[in-house]
Amino acid sequence: MEVNNMHIPGAYPAIDAATKAHGFKMASDMQTCYLLRTLAASKPAGRFLELGTGTGLSTAWILDGMNKDATLVTVDNDEVLLDIAEQYLGDDERLQLVHADGEDFLQSRTGEKYDYIFADTWHGKYLLLGETLAMLNKGGVYIIDDMLPQPNWPDGHAEKAKDLEQYLDEREDLAVTKLNWASGIIIAIKK
Repeated sequence: MEVNNMHIPGAYPAIDAATKAHGFKMASDMQTCYLLRTLAASKPAGRFLELGTGTGLSTAWILDGMNKDATLVTVDNDEVLLDIAEQYLGDDERLQLVHADGEDFLQSRTGEKYDYIFADTWHGKYLLLGETLAMLNKGGVYIIDDMLPQPNWPDGHAEKAKDLEQYLDEREDLAVTKLNWASGIIIAIKK
C-alpha cells in the first residue's frame, strides 16, 4: 500500500483499524514510524528490541525496514494489545512477541546486546535507562519519541522529559540528536 507515494507496511492498515476499534490512543505517529523503518534499514542482520509493542503499529514499520536476517524482540505488559500484534504480525519468523512487565524483562536480559532499541514505554526510557543503554552495542541506535509536550502528560512529566534529555546529553558514550519533529524524537548512537 502507498500513501502520498510512500510505501506503507502491508499489515499497517488492519492494525491501525484494530487499534482504533480497541480505543488505544498511545500509538506512535506516522512520521515516527517512517523514521523507525529508515533507521531499521541501517542495521542489516541486526538484533532489534522494542519496549512497548502496543498493538504493533510501530512494530510493523520496524519489521518493514529490517532485512531477512535481522530479528526483533518486542515487549508489552498488555496481553490484549499484544494479541492484536500477534494476529497481524505473528507469522513473521523474525519477530518474537513477549508478554512481560518491562522491568522484569530488562532485568532478566542483562548481558544481552542489541543494535537498535526503540523505547516506547516507561521502562527503558524513564526507568532502567542505564540498564537499557548497557544493552546497546557500539554503533547501536537508541530511539525515543513523545519528547515534545503532549496533552496527555501528567503534572510533573515535563520535568522528567527535561531530566531525561539532560542525562542523555551528559553521557560521553552517546552521540545524541534531538529532533523537534513528529512527537519529539531523540536518537542516540552508542560510541
